[in-house]
This record gives sequence, C-alpha cells and structure tokens, in this order.
Amino acid sequence: MRVGHTYTAHLHLETRQHELLGMDLGEGVPRRALVMGLALYIAWAGPLLLLFGFPSKITFTFYFLPPLLTVVYGTQKSRAVDRRWNVTRWSIGARYLVLGHRPIICGGRRAATRSEWISRRARWSGRTEFLLESPLGGPLERWLGAEEAVPAGAGAPVRLTARPRLYGPDAVARAYGRKALKHQEGKTS
Repeated sequence: MRVGHTYTAHLHLETRQHELLGMDLGEGVPRRALVMGLALYIAWAGPLLLLFGFPSKITFTFYFLPPLLTVVYGTQKSRAVDRRWNVTRWSIGARYLVLGHRPIICGGRRAATRSEWISRRARWSGRTEFLLESPLGGPLERWLGAEEAVPAGAGAPVRLTARPRLYGPDAVARAYGRKALKHQEGKTS
C-alpha cells in the first residue's frame, strides 16, 4: 500500500491581529480564533444575559470560562488530522452521533435505503453503558431505540475466498488464444 506525505504543512500562514481597540496585543492573536471567540461569547453570554441578567462575582466564571476554554482548546490543531482544528473534529463527531450520515453505495450510484443507515444505538454503542444504568436510562433507552427494532442490513456478508495466482507470459498468451498470437504476428510483419 502506498503512503503519501504532505510537505506543505509548514507553509500554513495565518493572519494575526496585533492591535485591538487601541490595545497592543504583542505578537498578535490569530484572527480566525478571535472571530470564533467573539461569536462564541455572543452566542453564550447573550442568552445568559437575557435570562439571568448581569453576572455577579460568583457567576462571572460561568459566563466567561466555557467560551474561553472552547476557543483555546478548539483552535489548536487536531492530532488526528493536522489540517483541522479540534473544534471541527468535535462538531463532526457530535453531528455523527446525533444525526448519523448517509452511506455511499456503489460510489453514489444508488441512494441508501433507511435500513442501510447505521442505527442510533449502533453509533452510540460503547458510550452509553454508564448512562443506561443511571436514572436517565429510561428516556435514553427510548431515544436510542430497542435493540430488536434495529432494521436488518442490506443482506448477509459476502464471503470472498480469492486465491492469488501468478501466471507467466506463456499462460497469458494461451489465455488470449489465437487473437494474441495473430496480433503479435501482425506487429512483427
């Protein structure tokens, strides 16, 4: 199997904000992280301000810390896919767990039937054992669906018993038959 390498990772250039509202930010903050942080603070603190009002000394941490931690750890490069941020991997993983994805069958030539989709219970397997034994077990069990309710797949697996064989040039010529010999004679004449 061939393995490809990307040698352009060191060419990743990011724009930085060196000054904000007259304040010097030193070496600068990456602009994409700054924009994401601003959007997260608005999305997080806006509803909290509407529901609970301005924060007190005690609740300020609850208003301030979750978006900050999400931006700090979310904008770091992922260890699994170095061209993605962690927040991208988190959102793709959460989307898969909640919504799933449509399987691609025959390179997209045919749409997958609903029975060929991965069930919610199968997607969440390994992550819910602790929660199923908790008081949330009943509602979670209804949300995941019963194990018997999982529809059957497209069919039984196809077992392949392929055996590789090595053929020499004489066997290949015999397999082609007289066409191959006549074609070779036509080229030499």
